[in-house]
Amino acid sequence: MSGGFFRGTSADQDTRFSNKQAKLLKSQKFAPELDQLVDGTKVKMDVIKPWIATRVTELLGFEDEVLIGFIYELLEKKDVNGKEVQIQITGFMEKNTGKFMRELWGLLLSAQKNASGVPQQFLDAKEEEIRMKKIETDRITHEIQKKKEAEQEKQKKLLPSAIIWVHVLLPQTTVGR
Repeated sequence: MSGGFFRGTSADQDTRFSNKQAKLLKSQKFAPELDQLVDGTKVKMDVIKPWIATRVTELLGFEDEVLIGFIYELLEKKDVNGKEVQIQITGFMEKNTGKFMRELWGLLLSAQKNASGVPQQFLDAKEEEIRMKKIETDRITHEIQKKKEAEQEKQKKLLPSAIIWVHVLLPQTTVGR
């Protein structure tokens, strides 16, 4: 026997034990946005979570609560790597993964830049919604005002004719009776 007791290959040399994550990072194509890490502490996830649930449901065609919960869990770290998230969810979302990750990462990077932790796209949408509600409220108020004015005009027209009818219908009193 030669000096070594163990023969064969080490775990580092055996391909069965290779780092699959590293292989996937090298082999998959990623959107350029995913190169940037997201600081999860700067993002208000409560605002992002409903979007994630809605978007995943739209892309898959059905609601997958397990996948949605898994994505939430992946995003709870302090520094979130988009490429790793994409690798983790590719098996679930298949061809929709790239599209979803580009959209999600754009929102997360925007939220990270804002002091409020909310994506600018969401803030703009809310501002537009408020503006549209104000326009609708103003329109309804204007319609109510027009109806009130029309009713007042109608009352003004009816008042003189009511006075004439009162004189016609009531018998005239004679003086000295």
